[in-house]
Amino acid sequence: MSNSAILSSSIAKKYWMALTGLFLCLFLVGHLLGNLQLVFITGEEGKRAFNEYAYFMTHNPLIKVMSYVTYLSILFHAIDGILLTIQNKKARPINYAYNNPSANSSTAARQMAVLGSAILIFIVIHMANFWWKMKYSSTPMPLHKVFVMEPQSKKEQALYLTHTNNFFPVTAFENSPMGQAQMVVKNGTEFYSKEVNIKMGDGYKDLHSLVLAFFGHDKSKEGFGANGNALIAVILYVLAMAVLSFHLMHGFASAFQSLGVNNPKFTPAIKWLGKAFSIVVPAAFALIPVYLFLTK
Repeated sequence: MSNSAILSSSIAKKYWMALTGLFLCLFLVGHLLGNLQLVFITGEEGKRAFNEYAYFMTHNPLIKVMSYVTYLSILFHAIDGILLTIQNKKARPINYAYNNPSANSSTAARQMAVLGSAILIFIVIHMANFWWKMKYSSTPMPLHKVFVMEPQSKKEQALYLTHTNNFFPVTAFENSPMGQAQMVVKNGTEFYSKEVNIKMGDGYKDLHSLVLAFFGHDKSKEGFGANGNALIAVILYVLAMAVLSFHLMHGFASAFQSLGVNNPKFTPAIKWLGKAFSIVVPAAFALIPVYLFLTK
């Protein structure tokens, strides 16, 4: 059989669906562990930990390669699912005279294409709100600031944090009646001395504050949460996680079956693991914006 025939066969599509699906399950676990820092690490420590995590995820060479593999897997998984659905429809253009699908398959199994399409739409919107703003938005991302109290004046001072644990006063980047700014930000995060045009350090993009502004209900914050839409964002996110749960409910165990892991000794455990995974992981994701809305 030729390579083109193998790639176009329904069996090959099921293999690719299974492999990309299981890879994306691993991605979900990693992404969840990173996001849980928003819940379990609070205050300035939590802000710093999350922004350092975001920097690591966007600058580590291995992580960057894995990120592109993830993007391609999402696209391939979605396209392969659509092609497989179309191929199955063509194989059975006329419905059976007696058709009782609920007797042979679950609702999630019959609606995998619809559920997958809804998840793809959510991913695009989610990435536009966070990933795109973090990496490509023309509007500069806010930088990580640390606020300290000056012992003499008893006034709060804002400082930019650098990767080398140095600090630069935010006032050094601002013009004042006393003179021009001493420093300038280039390329979004690089701190330069205006006088000698030498790079003095790198700052962190403040993704932590962006997430809190998006889901938080505090009207004093800038961003999505400030205009009263935070509750809508939380509800839509929770609904998207419910859709993901139904998609995983069938897809997790089905992936192992497509790969030929279908043994009486292992199948019950795989099905149990799949149900646990499809409930725990989406529920944990959903709890994060709910927690932020209620506490931030």
